[in-house]
Amino acid sequence: MRVQLKSIICATDFSDFSNYVVPYGIFLAREFGAKLYMCHVIDLPSATIYGEAISDPLGQQNRITNYVHEHLKRLIGEQPVDWEPLVTVGRSADEIVRMAEEKAVDLAISGTHGRSGLKRLILGSVTERLMRTAPCPLLVVRSPKYDFVAPANQESRLQRILVGCDFSPDSSLALQYGLSLAQEFQSELHLAHVIAPPVYKDLLKQAIGAGEELQQDLRDQLNEKLTNTVPGKARNWCTPKTALLAGQPHEELTKYAVVHDVDLIILGVRGHGRVETLFVGSTTDRVVRGAPCPVLSVRPTVQAA
Repeated sequence: MRVQLKSIICATDFSDFSNYVVPYGIFLAREFGAKLYMCHVIDLPSATIYGEAISDPLGQQNRITNYVHEHLKRLIGEQPVDWEPLVTVGRSADEIVRMAEEKAVDLAISGTHGRSGLKRLILGSVTERLMRTAPCPLLVVRSPKYDFVAPANQESRLQRILVGCDFSPDSSLALQYGLSLAQEFQSELHLAHVIAPPVYKDLLKQAIGAGEELQQDLRDQLNEKLTNTVPGKARNWCTPKTALLAGQPHEELTKYAVVHDVDLIILGVRGHGRVETLFVGSTTDRVVRGAPCPVLSVRPTVQAA
């Protein structure tokens, strides 16, 4: 599968964190010749961020809307990209999803503060909601420190891509995106599978009891399975680097990304229930909060109930 990005939606709330996403939207729109939708959702109860007082509610929305349009123009600047502003009022995640569906976009881009702990549990995160409800893959940008988008008129620094593989349909879809983007940008592709204790509990007990030979046999089987996930045709242009890690998936993938100077992590998202998501979270959520680079989360367009 070759990724075709014909339209991209880039969401910003004008905070420093969310404004980091704008160069990614501009770069990818230029690279793929895509239409870029710059999206801002007006939160009227928080109108003070636009310099508005709470008085004059009738004229407030029009003034804020004009301000938003001008600010979006300043963010785009003189970049040669086909773009269109999308400005609406409402709940951020719901409105971004609605507009992404309406415009049939192929990619959404959002920033995150990387919240954790009680604050995240109570308030939630627009980005985490988008990971489960967006009708397209979501690129999450957390910090500009390790960004792969070079300054204007320079090439991308997307040199290394890491795909987390747990052999599920979700990770298979992530691999398809990884292969396509690696080919597009001539990037080095890394595939990692984490031997997580809760998943391999019984096998690991048997392996420890049987000694090093069975442990090595387990690793050999997993490594072969990981290698075989790459289609034969892709090997004509790509020699992926495979890695077996052991521990908690989000911790091991994050450490691997740091050690190998990874520029982009791609993970599949499976739709957890609300309670499980709030109290446990998912591997993708946790990687997003700790990753040193942007994370692309992909999920099937239609999920089973």
